[in-house]
Amino acid sequence: MQQTDLIFNAAIIAVIFGLIFKSIVIVKEQSSAVIERLGKFNKICPSGLHFIIPFIDRKVDIVNLRVQQLDVGVETKTMDDVFVNLKVSVQFKVTREKVKDAFYSLDNARGQIASYVFDDVRAEVPKLELDDVFAKKDDIAKAVRINIAEIMEEFGYTIIKTLITDIDPDHKVKESMNRINAAKRDKEAAMEVAAARKITIIAEAEAEAESKRLSGEGIARQRLEIVRGFKESVEDFQKTLKNVSHEEVMQFVLLTQYFDTINNVGSNSKNTSILIPHSPGAMQDFQNQIIQGTFIGEKLNEFTDPDEEKDKD
Repeated sequence: MQQTDLIFNAAIIAVIFGLIFKSIVIVKEQSSAVIERLGKFNKICPSGLHFIIPFIDRKVDIVNLRVQQLDVGVETKTMDDVFVNLKVSVQFKVTREKVKDAFYSLDNARGQIASYVFDDVRAEVPKLELDDVFAKKDDIAKAVRINIAEIMEEFGYTIIKTLITDIDPDHKVKESMNRINAAKRDKEAAMEVAAARKITIIAEAEAEAESKRLSGEGIARQRLEIVRGFKESVEDFQKTLKNVSHEEVMQFVLLTQYFDTINNVGSNSKNTSILIPHSPGAMQDFQNQIIQGTFIGEKLNEFTDPDEEKDKD
C-alpha cells in the first residue's frame, strides 16, 4: 500500500507541475504571443511572463516585432524598350498595436509584399528611360514605399524603407553604354588636346612674329649705321682730298668693301668650299657697275639721319 501511495502521489505532483508548465507563457523581447481560447482569439501577450488556462488557452504563435528585410528581384522594361533587372529591398515590421491584424489578416505576408513590389515597380519603371532609371532610382523606391505602405498598413504592417540596391540591364546594353561613355571621354580628351595645341601654335606664332619684328628692326638699324658710315667716309674723303671727284671716292669705298667681304667669306668658311667667280676682267666689270651706280653717292649726300633731325630740332 505504501508503495502504491508513493506512486500515486508522484503522479499527482507530476500532473500539477505539468499544469503549471502549461499555464506559463514566456515571451521574449520585441515579440508578442497570440493566445487563443478554445480556438478563438483571446489576447496578445507582450514580452514577459504570462499565465494561461491549460488545455483551454493555447499559444498559437510568436509574432516578431523587429525590423525585417525582404529582397525582391524584379525584371521589367523601360520606356526605351530595354529589359532591366532591379533588386528591391523592403524593410518592414509588424505594428505593435496591430499584432492581431498582422497575424490573422495575411497568410503569407512576405509573399504579399513581394507581389505589391512587383506591381509597383512594373508600373513606375516603364515611365522612364534607362538613364533616368539610374538617375531617379530613389524616386522609384519612394513611390513604391508609399504605395505599399498605404496597403500594408491595413494589415498591421509598417513599411519603414524601400531601397533599390541593384540595377542590372542586359549585358549587350551595358556594353553599348560603356562604348558610348568611352566615346564621349575620347571626344572630350581630343577637344582638350586640340585646345592645348591651339594655344601652343598661337604662342609659337606670336613668338615668331615678335622675333621677326625685332630681327627686322635690328637689320634696319644695321643698314642705317652702314649707310651712316658710308656717308661719313665720303665726307672725310672729300674734306681730305679736295681734287678727288665724288665718283672716285665711291669707287674706292666700294672696292674696299668688296675685298673686305671676300676676306671675311674666306676666313669664316671652315669645312665648306665656296666658289666665287673672280678674275681681273671681273674687276673691270665691277668698276663699270660702280660707275653706273654713281647715283648712290648723290643719294647718300641727300641722306639725313632722323636722329640728327631730332637733334637739330
